[in-house]
Amino acid sequence: MDMAAMITKLFVKNGMIFAFMLLGIIMFVAYKLGGLTKGRVHGSAIAIFLGLVLAYIGGVTSGGNKGIADIPLFAGMGLVGGAMFRDFAIVSTAFGADLREIKKIGWRGVASLFFGEFICLVAGIAVAYPLGYTSAVDLVTIGAGVATFVVGPVTGAALGASSEVIAISIAAGVVKSVLVMVVTPFVAKPLSIDNPQSAMAFGGIMGTTSGTAAGMAAVNPKLVPYAAMTATFYTGLGCLLFPSVFYFLTTLFF
Repeated sequence: MDMAAMITKLFVKNGMIFAFMLLGIIMFVAYKLGGLTKGRVHGSAIAIFLGLVLAYIGGVTSGGNKGIADIPLFAGMGLVGGAMFRDFAIVSTAFGADLREIKKIGWRGVASLFFGEFICLVAGIAVAYPLGYTSAVDLVTIGAGVATFVVGPVTGAALGASSEVIAISIAAGVVKSVLVMVVTPFVAKPLSIDNPQSAMAFGGIMGTTSGTAAGMAAVNPKLVPYAAMTATFYTGLGCLLFPSVFYFLTTLFF
């Protein structure tokens, strides 16, 4: 057995360790590229984009449905990118928040969540309806996907949407997440997102935890926990609103 085969076998056997090694390399490259933008695009945003590229390459190469994790050498990425580590990362972002600052936003933080969810419904309908998706189930599912790529599949499954529509909802959520993380540094100053309260309102309206966290990291890392704080509740609220209240409202017009 040659050296390359031995190394490959070692990496396959220790998939999780290799996954962390690969993530470290991706983060190193991403932050180097982010430095070239002089902080306008944060390294974490570039890292997420690179992760999406790898997932696409893995899916095309293997023909599977788990992205890069379908390739045996990169199977450990499936665990690292799974629900356990995702939820741990989301919850951990809140530990840097000051409870006194959170209390200051009060009802406005709650209102931002409902306002943001409703905007996603309207945006989803505005895009989906002209493309021929006219049933209430399809429109609400795609709108839910605009909220987050988790709310879309949950809503679609609850309402009995087709797999095609559910796939579109997931794609809409991914696109939104990437757009938020890229655009946030450019709109933060005009929108005066420079304090914990405005960051929490922004997180509540935009909703995507990964997008707002990466975007705010490029603006001010100290504001990341506050933006993520309200964004964390976004998915849960969306899973409650879209299959019930928003679906009922949509049936009144479509």
